[in-house]
Amino acid sequence: MAATQKQPITGAGPFNGLLTWIDQRFPLMALWREHLAEYYAPKNFNFWYYFGSLSLFVLVLQIATGIVLTMHYKPDANFAFASVEYIMRDVPLGWLIRYMHSTGASAFFILVYLHMFRALLYGSYRRPRELLWIFGVFVYLCMMAEAFFGYLLPWGQMSFWGAQVIVNLFDAIPIIGPDLAIWIRGDYVVSDATLNRFFAFHVIAVPLVLLGLVVAHIMALHEVGSNNPDGIEIKKNLDANGRPLDGIPFHPYYTVKDAYGVAVFLIVFCAVMFFAPEMGGYFLEYNNFIPADPLKTPEHIAPVWYFTPYYSMLRAVPPMFNSQFPGVLVMGLAVVILFFLPWIDRSAVRSIRYKGPHYRWWLAAFVVAFLVLGYLGTVPTNHWGQFGGWLGGAERATVAARLFTVVYFLFFLLMPWYSKIGPNKPEPDRVTG
Repeated sequence: MAATQKQPITGAGPFNGLLTWIDQRFPLMALWREHLAEYYAPKNFNFWYYFGSLSLFVLVLQIATGIVLTMHYKPDANFAFASVEYIMRDVPLGWLIRYMHSTGASAFFILVYLHMFRALLYGSYRRPRELLWIFGVFVYLCMMAEAFFGYLLPWGQMSFWGAQVIVNLFDAIPIIGPDLAIWIRGDYVVSDATLNRFFAFHVIAVPLVLLGLVVAHIMALHEVGSNNPDGIEIKKNLDANGRPLDGIPFHPYYTVKDAYGVAVFLIVFCAVMFFAPEMGGYFLEYNNFIPADPLKTPEHIAPVWYFTPYYSMLRAVPPMFNSQFPGVLVMGLAVVILFFLPWIDRSAVRSIRYKGPHYRWWLAAFVVAFLVLGYLGTVPTNHWGQFGGWLGGAERATVAARLFTVVYFLFFLLMPWYSKIGPNKPEPDRVTG
C-alpha cells in the first residue's frame, strides 16, 4: 500500500516549503498538534499550575549555565576551588553564570516542591495519573542525586565535609554499606578520585537520566491529560468534534500564560541573584568560600536547605547498637513512601475543594511538619536550645523533631482511613472555573 502523502503546510509564510520538506521526513506538525496546538487542557488552571512549566524552564537554565561552567572548571582536588574563583573573578560574566547556576539549583527545588504540593491539593496523582506521579517522584530523586554530586564540586569546606557526612550515611547500611561507601567515594576518604567521580555523575550520567524522566513525565501527562483544580476529567464532556467542552488548546492560551509566569519568575530570580545570591547562607554556605581542608572540620556540617527535612529526620532517630542505620532507613522511607501515594488515597473525590475537613487538617499538619523539620535540619543540635528558643531547649527541640517526623509519616500511613472520612462535597459535572 502506498504511503499517505502529507499535505503541504500553509500559514508559515516563506517557510512553507521548508517546513513541508521537514514534515515529510519527520513528524514535526504531528508533534506540534499533539503536544501544543491540539492538546486540550482544562480551562480553569490557576496559580498553582505555573510551577510545572517554570520547573522545565529552570531545568533548561541549569543545563545551559552548567555547560558554560564546565568549560572553565577543573575537576582536580588541587585546582577545583581555584577554578571556581577564576570563573568568579576572571571569566567574562563568569560570576553571573555561577550565581545563575547556584540560585537556579535552589529555585529548581522550590518550584518542584510547590509543583508536588499542587498534586497533593488537587489529587493529580490519582487514577489514571499514577504513572505520571511515579515518573515525577523519580525526577525528584534524580534532582536530589544531581544536587548531591554537584555539592562537592566547588571543593570548599562545606562541599568537602558535607560530602563526607552524606557518603558516610551509606556506610551505615548493613552488609553492603562499607563497600558501597568506598565505591561512591572511589577511595577510602573523600579525595581527588571522589571529585572526578562526582563530576562525571553530575555532568553526564544523572542529567541524561533526568532528561529522559522529564520527557517520560511530559509524555505521560499528554497521554492521560492534565488534572484541574476541580479534579474532574474534562474528557467526559466532548463536543460534536470530540473536543472537551471544558478544555482549550494549550497553544496559544497557556503558552502565553506561562510566558507571563516566566517573566514574573525572572524578576524574582534576578532580584535574588543580584542582591542576595547566598540568601543568608542557605543557597551558598559561607564556609564554602573557604578552600577544603581535610584537617579542619567546620563547627556545623549540614546539607543544603532542600535536604534538611530528611537530615532532621536522620538526627531525630536515635542510633541502635552504635549504628546510624535506623535514621538512614527512616530518611530513605520518607522519600520511598511518596511512590505509594496514588494507592493510599481512598477519597471518593480528587480535589481538596470537595474533600472533607480531615484531609485539609492532615495536609496542613504535613506542611508544617516538613517546614519545621527543614528548619531544625539547618541548626546544629547543640544549638537547638538557642535557635529554637520557642521550643524551650535542646531536649524539647529533639522531641519536636521526633514528633514532626511521626506526623510526616502519619500523613501517609493514616491516609487510607482519614481520606475516606466525609463529609465530602459533591463534585460538579463540569469544571467551575
